Amino acid sequence: MEVGFASSFFSKARSISKLAPLAASLVLIVLSSSITPTEAYDSLDPTGNITIKWDIMQWTPDGYVAVVTMFNFQQYRHIQAPGWTLGWTWAKKEVIWSMVGAQTTEQGDCSKFKGNIPHCCKRDPTIVDLLPGTPYNMQIANCCKGGVINSWVQDPANAASSFQVSVGLAGTTNKTVRVPKNFTLRAPGPGYTCGIAKIVKPTKFVTQDGRRTTQALMTWNVTCTYSQFLAQKTPTCCVSLSSFYNDTIVNCPTCACGCQNNNTQPGSCVEGDSPYLASAINGPGKSSFQPLVQCTSHMCPVRIHWHVKLNYKEYWRVKITITNFNYRMNYTQWNLVVQHPNFDNITKLFSFNYKSLTPYGAGINDTAMLWGVKYYNDLLMEAGPLGNVQSELLFQKDLATFSFEKGWAFPRRVYFNGENCVMPHPDAYPWLPNASPLSKSPLILPIMAFWMVLVCLFMYV
Repeated sequence: MEVGFASSFFSKARSISKLAPLAASLVLIVLSSSITPTEAYDSLDPTGNITIKWDIMQWTPDGYVAVVTMFNFQQYRHIQAPGWTLGWTWAKKEVIWSMVGAQTTEQGDCSKFKGNIPHCCKRDPTIVDLLPGTPYNMQIANCCKGGVINSWVQDPANAASSFQVSVGLAGTTNKTVRVPKNFTLRAPGPGYTCGIAKIVKPTKFVTQDGRRTTQALMTWNVTCTYSQFLAQKTPTCCVSLSSFYNDTIVNCPTCACGCQNNNTQPGSCVEGDSPYLASAINGPGKSSFQPLVQCTSHMCPVRIHWHVKLNYKEYWRVKITITNFNYRMNYTQWNLVVQHPNFDNITKLFSFNYKSLTPYGAGINDTAMLWGVKYYNDLLMEAGPLGNVQSELLFQKDLATFSFEKGWAFPRRVYFNGENCVMPHPDAYPWLPNASPLSKSPLILPIMAFWMVLVCLFMYV
């Protein structure tokens, strides 16, 4: 009977083991289906997004006139040149009769219209901002900045962009109008994922004298969130480290943003002293803002260097240098986000603006946003002698936590213009002189003594 029970038990075990791979596959499918690659979350700016507000201001005989506004509610991520590109798909057969403050990139097929020709007849129009200097009769408020939108913390007055659109062949009442779908936002490349349009309470507008309030006839919102994984496959910045107590300069990791590959991809980088530098900068990729970086071991367009400069009795000092290695890009309104536990005791900054970010609640203050002073160093010039900005930070020591040991004085994370920068490996950080490899590995001394004894015994014999 025991033999029969054992054979039955092992046969069931074999059948269960055969089902194990199938069960694992099912679990993997369930997990992969529950986590979509388009979901975006930024731990340092968990509520950051770009909200597109579509306000219908008046009805027309065959449609409506709307004001579309993009609000950048992201604390430190902005939209830089060449600017945003907005797209959607019409729910019916709508056309765009005219636009103010923006334009579509293509008109589409409008051959069925006679007399008045629409501005755009495409079912999936693509919209771009107008450039600065546009005639006043083609402007509205918050338009015509070349698609550039600043971040909410850095420049709230310029953290929005608007345009007016006159839509035809559409509904003419709240019940017959249909919201567009499949919104897309490129800023200027991929990275943003937009949700569906949701009808909300109509927006209210207060007159300049504050004595009268009007409201839109109908309003819907679209929320777009950013993911660095969707934006690009390779990083765009890296971090290097140094200190006064160690002669070692820890460079950016090799191939942090790519590797030099001029053999198979000519023109991927250019030497700073090359006689062909000017012709390379003005090459085919100039109009498309394709990066042309200086040939380096890391191949990053931007490098942030953190140098622990001085140590005082109650304070310590850091120098930050941002260097641009991109010959085709000036970074206007740049910003830096740095995580370090001593930002709760920062005492003085010498040529940067500063704002504390508290993504984890009011009790933890270890994240700082830094950006340039207007008209002084808010523009990071292209690669070259002027392609850098720098400042110094003074921290007050907290004796309970302060230490130069084990790389404590170096940042935990660094973001440039909202992009996470590649950090060196912690093992490569500059160590204190008394933290040499021998002192870090106390077992080495007994092992060396053991081998020395063996060598002496061998020589004696």
